Amino acid sequence: MFVQEEKIFAGKVLRLHVCTVEGAEWLEEVSEDTTVEKLKERCLKHCVPGSLEDPKTVTHHKLIHATSEKVLTDTKTVLEENIQDRDVLLLIKKRAPPPLPKMTDVSAEEKRKQEQKAPDKDAILKATANLPSRNVDRTVAHHNMRDFQTELRKILVSLIEVAQKLLALNPDAVELFKKANAMLDEDEEDRVDEIALRQLTEMGFPESRAVKALRLNHMSVTQAMEWLIEHADDPTVDAPLPGQTPSEATAEAGASSAEATAGPSSEADGEEAKDELTEIFKKIRRKREFRPDPRAVIALMEMGFDEKEVVDALRVNNNQQNAACEWLLGDRKPSPEDLDKGIDTNSPLFQAILENPVVQLGLTNPKTLLAFEDMLENPLNSTQWMNDPETGPVMLQISRIFQTLNRT
Repeated sequence: MFVQEEKIFAGKVLRLHVCTVEGAEWLEEVSEDTTVEKLKERCLKHCVPGSLEDPKTVTHHKLIHATSEKVLTDTKTVLEENIQDRDVLLLIKKRAPPPLPKMTDVSAEEKRKQEQKAPDKDAILKATANLPSRNVDRTVAHHNMRDFQTELRKILVSLIEVAQKLLALNPDAVELFKKANAMLDEDEEDRVDEIALRQLTEMGFPESRAVKALRLNHMSVTQAMEWLIEHADDPTVDAPLPGQTPSEATAEAGASSAEATAGPSSEADGEEAKDELTEIFKKIRRKREFRPDPRAVIALMEMGFDEKEVVDALRVNNNQQNAACEWLLGDRKPSPEDLDKGIDTNSPLFQAILENPVVQLGLTNPKTLLAFEDMLENPLNSTQWMNDPETGPVMLQISRIFQTLNRT
């Protein structure tokens, strides 16, 4: 009996389930060595009779393996594509590519784009050549926004001097400022974010050390944690912050006790009290001493700026790194020296502020002086003092007087 050679060496026969998007289904029996292109031709003969008369019909269709969603390659065999018995294949017509735009359409599209294109500098100058020129200073609006903050600082510097003189006339001045220092310490204690502190203590950091880290890092938990890790082996890590040393507290308490026992009967005693008040004022200011953001300092120094310049820039710009960078690269106005200059005491603005009854009453309150000192070194705390029941009315009156005179 004669057997054809192709039958002897034929590969394994697979039964494949073929589907079309129109819903037709059938079984195809093919050997493993059948190419995908031949399989596709057999499928097209089954579902689209006579379609093979057009040679493009085969290339316009594709077979997809349903399980893997893989498009089968025409030149590969069924075995090479790893098709198994009873696998499902999808016969799909390829999506026709979009027609190329006609030349007229391309010209119209280019014309539309040109019409929508913004005019260049030459076109703007040509169109506005006949318009009357106006000398408009575009920096005025920006300066107006900063005017109040700049003037407020000068006002505060001068009001601090007035408040110190008024409070020094009070026979109980030293006791008042002893109380003021206690208020300041209590206020500093209240500034610690309880949630941030709890997060750090739950990590295992001592509470006193966590409080110090938060104050040094503007209540940022992440920065405070990095500071604590960095200074874990630092022998001075638990040292009190400036203005909080036990020796100063002891000296202050001793000074207060001395003042309490001494009477203002003699001129020498009066001079001692004045000197003591001066020292107390200095201590208050040290407690409000400006602390630059350490991250901003490092970032700006890496740009090549000197450390002192960087600290000055951050002080002038309220610890804002971007503004400090612009200040360093610009004309550096205002200068750090300008921050300590007061307003002209003979100016109508300052006279109107001093004549206001609410301001006059507030200047006799030690807390108002503390607020002024705080806002000088930490302008971002202004909102807190504006909302304070004791200092808020004073700040409101100052703002109203400035706005009223600034409009005239």
